[in-house]
Amino acid sequence: MNQDFVYEALPTRVVFGQGKLQVLPQEADKLGARRVLVLSTPGHASWASNVSELLGSASVGTYCHATMHTPVDISEKAVAHAQSVNADCVVSLGGGSTIGLGKAIALRTGLPQIAVPTTYAGSEMTPILGETENNVKTTKRLPVILPKVVVYDVDLTLTLPTALSATSGLNAMAHAVEALYAQNRNPVTSLMAEEGIAAFARSLPRIAQDATNLEARADALYGAWLCGICLGSAGMALHHKLCHVLGGTFNLPHAQTHAVMLPHTVAYNSLATPEAMQRIARALSSASAAHGLWDLAGALGAPRSLKELGMPESGIEQATQLALKNPYWNPRPLEAEGIRNLITRAWAGEMPSA
Repeated sequence: MNQDFVYEALPTRVVFGQGKLQVLPQEADKLGARRVLVLSTPGHASWASNVSELLGSASVGTYCHATMHTPVDISEKAVAHAQSVNADCVVSLGGGSTIGLGKAIALRTGLPQIAVPTTYAGSEMTPILGETENNVKTTKRLPVILPKVVVYDVDLTLTLPTALSATSGLNAMAHAVEALYAQNRNPVTSLMAEEGIAAFARSLPRIAQDATNLEARADALYGAWLCGICLGSAGMALHHKLCHVLGGTFNLPHAQTHAVMLPHTVAYNSLATPEAMQRIARALSSASAAHGLWDLAGALGAPRSLKELGMPESGIEQATQLALKNPYWNPRPLEAEGIRNLITRAWAGEMPSA
């Protein structure tokens, strides 16, 4: 091994297992938190209330307005509410939308966060925040954005619908896939990435068959943790740039957009990074990284076209131009014709092609 690299371990405390939600009061106490605000989406409001009750006198209530793509106006309202109740800590209960809101509050106030993921998004392990304003999604990467504690309770994922489990898992796999060819990749994250992809490749089909399979659920959550570390440690490339463009511009659902785009972005980069492709294919037990991801999405019943997510065909050219503007580093240079063809195939639901 002759590759020079830098690896920076991110300082997050992780508590993993069954029934771990019950340790939340102790974890808050370790942070010195005495006025904890619980965050969620509107759909998880009753769940957030239960968590608030679990925290007892340490809770100052709930704020249940987290929204997809973390709109700046929602974040500013959340900050105002947190300040009005003198919160000294936030607990983010949910998927990427809620954890994103917790990060947005932390960025603006410096409050510590405890993340309690209920999906496989992986955002909880990163110091990265993506926010949307005026239909444009931008990202920031700062130490204050990283949650202090992550509580992974396998039991909380048992009610995650199989369809969302599939797209959430494919979203998480995208973090590991790009870590294998990111500009600042390193041997440590590459090991985690391959193992994370493999964990999802073996667990998601089992969850599709039986959503209550506890062993498969634990394996998938383990994969989410690994893939999240990869995103936090090794950065992003073309895939995440495209998903941010598509999500922010056309308000497409986050996880589903990742699921659709992943085989196509991998195909685009396949000739430029053969070693990464070999590791992805091996983790998928497939002869091809791109086709293996395409086949897995199909087997899980995940969406495979942007058209079915609601993107207009007329948006392909706009998305192409936005992808070329302020591009992320990528192993294959970004070429307008290639990007346009990639998005066109993804829009139509055609098989990926290099």
